[in-house]
Amino acid sequence: MIDKWLIVYSVVFAAGLLLTLLTTPLCRALAHKCGLLDRPADNHKGHAKATALLGGAAMFSSWMLCIIIGVAVVFCFDPSSCFADILAIHRAGIKSVVNSKLIFVITGALLAVVLGLIDDKWALKAKWKFLGQFIIALIAVIGGGIRINLFINSQIFSVCITVFWIMLLMNSINFFDNMDGLAVGTIAVAMGFFTVFAALNNEFFYAAFAALNFGVCCGFWFFNANPASIFMGDSGSHFLGYLAAVVAAGVTFFDRSVSLSRFPVIIPLMILALPLFDTAMVVIIRTINKKPFWIGDHNHISHRFVRMGLSRKIAVNLVHLTALIIALGTLPVFWGDFRTAAILVIQAVLLLAIITILQFCLEERKDAVEKVEK
Repeated sequence: MIDKWLIVYSVVFAAGLLLTLLTTPLCRALAHKCGLLDRPADNHKGHAKATALLGGAAMFSSWMLCIIIGVAVVFCFDPSSCFADILAIHRAGIKSVVNSKLIFVITGALLAVVLGLIDDKWALKAKWKFLGQFIIALIAVIGGGIRINLFINSQIFSVCITVFWIMLLMNSINFFDNMDGLAVGTIAVAMGFFTVFAALNNEFFYAAFAALNFGVCCGFWFFNANPASIFMGDSGSHFLGYLAAVVAAGVTFFDRSVSLSRFPVIIPLMILALPLFDTAMVVIIRTINKKPFWIGDHNHISHRFVRMGLSRKIAVNLVHLTALIIALGTLPVFWGDFRTAAILVIQAVLLLAIITILQFCLEERKDAVEKVEK
């Protein structure tokens, strides 16, 4: 049974990958035709030429097409197929998920893309973006039943913390999308690990859902990696942030039969550590400098790597490797006892602290050298 589900996850991943490889060039051409471009004079990403901004539409269209195909296969499967047994067992459950949750999750994803597209075209004020994100989060929470409880038996708390989580991730990935391939590569790493954890918990729907997201991210990365021929734009960053939040909230990380502590509840924070840490840092820096936290600048972790002397491509790769290293530590956290989990969590925090200290110290040294040379 498990082997067949692994095949399902692999097929879903491949479908997301291949369809995104097909839809992205089409959306890129459409963006150039419609003039929906990110021009060098209007941004702080450092690219040299006008670049297409319909990456979010490309990812969503392939993602949506995969879901439609998947639902059609489930409800119209051939009883004689090699997957008839697992489909028959879970068909009722899949129907329930599609009817009660999936439609609302899809609606939220669509609205996230639309909100981002509007912002890409007309640059919405922050208050309208936050309002749109709030409505999208409510749809996923109230309609889709996406909830975080953190062992607190309170519906109000659960709704509030989940809405905050979805809005946080949408903005974090939006902030994090500041270099070619940076955000989509980081979310690809995250979705890969979410797939593993959902599969380990026999949460077949979320495992397949995360595998699809993983494939979509990998497919888009081919076009978004340095030098990018298409940007995801706010539509893409909102879409990926929304999906990351929904999957992280939906997958069960704490299982008494596996874990000997409650530490696994922080696994999503470790998997998404880089964008969350980066958001916290830039908000602190902008607040100290008395600037609005939603206005972009060059104080992100990737920018600081570049100021250390690394190329943009190497800086992005270094962020991806750091994200992968921290995420790998979540597996022992899931299986281990309290002491093992605590040590690995502390190790992840210290790794981020070392990177931060090195970046700021080298920046200060570089500034001091430049002053002396002047």
